[in-house]
Amino acid sequence: MKRRALLALIGLLASSPGLFAAQDDARGMEFFETKIRPVLVKSCYECHSATATKVRGGLLLDTRDGIRKGGDHGPALVPGDADGSLLVKGIRHHKDLKMPPKQKLSAAVVADFVQWVKMGVPDPRTGKAASGYKAMTLEEARSFWSLKPPQKTPPPKVKDSQWPRHDIDRFILAKLEANGLRPVGDAERPLLIRRLYFGLIGLPPSPEEMTQALADTAPNWLEKLTDRLLESPHFGERWGRHWLDIARFAESNGKEDDAPYAHAWRYRDYVIAAFNKDKPYNRFIQEQIAGDLLPAASPAQRDEHLIATGFLALTSKPRSQFNPNYEMDLIADQIDVTTRGFLGLTVQCARCHDHKFDPVSTREYYALAGIFQSSWMLSGGATKGNGKKDRERLPFLQGPGLHRLSHGGEAMGVKEFTPSEARICRGGESDDRGDTVPRGFLTVAMLGSVPKIDPKQSGRLELAQWLSSPDNPLTARVAVNRVWHHLFGRGLSTSLDDFGSQGERPSHPELLDHLAVQFMADGWSVKRLIKTIVLSRTYQLAGAHDAACHEKDPDNVFLWRMNRRRLEAEAIRDTFLSVSGQLQRTPPGASTMVGAGKSRAAKAQETNYRSVYQAVPRSAVREFFVLFDGADPNMIVARRDVTTVPAQALFLMNSPFMSEQARHFAQRLNSSRGLDDAGRVDLAYRLAFARPPSADEQKAALAFVRDYPTAGQKKGPSAAPPGLLGFCRAILSAAELRHVE
Repeated sequence: MKRRALLALIGLLASSPGLFAAQDDARGMEFFETKIRPVLVKSCYECHSATATKVRGGLLLDTRDGIRKGGDHGPALVPGDADGSLLVKGIRHHKDLKMPPKQKLSAAVVADFVQWVKMGVPDPRTGKAASGYKAMTLEEARSFWSLKPPQKTPPPKVKDSQWPRHDIDRFILAKLEANGLRPVGDAERPLLIRRLYFGLIGLPPSPEEMTQALADTAPNWLEKLTDRLLESPHFGERWGRHWLDIARFAESNGKEDDAPYAHAWRYRDYVIAAFNKDKPYNRFIQEQIAGDLLPAASPAQRDEHLIATGFLALTSKPRSQFNPNYEMDLIADQIDVTTRGFLGLTVQCARCHDHKFDPVSTREYYALAGIFQSSWMLSGGATKGNGKKDRERLPFLQGPGLHRLSHGGEAMGVKEFTPSEARICRGGESDDRGDTVPRGFLTVAMLGSVPKIDPKQSGRLELAQWLSSPDNPLTARVAVNRVWHHLFGRGLSTSLDDFGSQGERPSHPELLDHLAVQFMADGWSVKRLIKTIVLSRTYQLAGAHDAACHEKDPDNVFLWRMNRRRLEAEAIRDTFLSVSGQLQRTPPGASTMVGAGKSRAAKAQETNYRSVYQAVPRSAVREFFVLFDGADPNMIVARRDVTTVPAQALFLMNSPFMSEQARHFAQRLNSSRGLDDAGRVDLAYRLAFARPPSADEQKAALAFVRDYPTAGQKKGPSAAPPGLLGFCRAILSAAELRHVE
């Protein structure tokens, strides 16, 4: 009976439209291009392609249809089921299935194929041949939207001149009017306040904060509230987490032993502090790429610069033993996180071949590789490996693995090494070298003057200057688009880290350019950009449904309403802790990671700190963050997946974590002085949803609490009545708590 009652109330609270599941296809395609295609070309096409002398087993792997159809033994792949896929069994050398037959692929490659199958085998190949691609030429790139200098065009004229409050609104309304659409009404103040709190600090407003904001009668009440939230220390925790997704932040190496990174937390705290201080974004770039080469006014600033370079060292490192590609594997990660992170370009596939779609050649890839080859990765400790006599690989194989800070701490990062030029690795293989390539940058993004690399240095300083230059056509656009995505749930271009030919064209290109130019003119201030956007009428729209608009624009591309969206995993967990009264808002100032066993395998312990401070071991991500689509620390994640699956509901109903939060929530309500059951229900709604209950909700909740069975009730001064406990459990499971509009 208790379970039926709980399910009924959960159903009442959760019955709201707009739940959806969406997969990030672009990320899957990128995974195929960087992890799967090179292995197929190198190790499989000789026997399983249209160009093979003899196609073994009737299996063709050089097309999407061929790899799915399979050969004489049946379908080669079962999307989502790695253990049931013959191709995976083959590369594992399972019984009589051995692919390739003479030498087993490395464990890391096998793991990549397993992950690819679990992702649903994304594969962009079409047609009958694997080589049927036409890359954009450099001449074509000069007229491509993202590779031209951004221009600040005047806002367009609109028919309804009374509606816009800001230039942003004029760009939005012009598109709406051109497409026969109209904006819905403005959001009511309580809903807008809750939206702003989650958007800027990732926490719900307390009942007292909501009362204060509602009581402010000043015309500029929203601007004052925005300024207060931007100055909150919780702002950096919210927006720093967005960047940590891109920086593939983790506190352990992953792979076989998952050894802890005892000092990675310093980079996490650097990022949070950078957003709180509103560090100019161009400076933020420079410090992460070349902080060790920048002048410092004090030992503390010098430490900050060194910690920032952890951006280039936080990758999951392969084992160096018997791995001739070890150095280039690490460099590939540094190139990938730098180019996708700041430029929104997928460059890594040029390690093996000229880019299939964009004008990025293999020579240019190794021009970048030379910059990182001339740098020393301080990866967390002394590293052992083969060939220490091999001078070319020396910086990655020996020596101290940490920066020494002025106060005696240690930090991960990079520093200078002997400058050298990289040699092309044919097919991406380090034991098959080609021409030597001078260090340099990507021609496709060179519009203004390009810094000349000092032959006595690595070139990271010049790389940082080039990335952060106002002449670079990509950097500001990419940054602005991501800020827009986090505020609206959808970027002006939905491909947040692919501004190349395969990326999605922006829905409002003139607005994107307008904001990018203004962003740079405002000193690359992220806070000013956010304030500009949230004070627009577009951001303040309601999330109401309009049948006519939905018919013409079902995906809300042109922003006739505000998108209703689920909160990220961290914001959901932080809300649970906030509502239950258990959130520890003071930062820990260190890592919460612990080592376990002889292998020192990383392990996370549960704490009540904000989720951004929860330990992030690569091979043991906590269940909550897996279920609610937290960022995969093994990947660069600009846009998270949003899924709705049964396991989420089961966790909310049955997990010890949720039971504990419900118990604390009930005790919090029960211990509130001067409240009867009606008052407790009212307070519960204000804590969880930032609003009072409706008359129907109040009636249903009181009936639930009153009629709840009392058998087995725990006694004691702090024990909450079972009905109140069940009610709190239902409130915490409500969809409204996990969504914002």
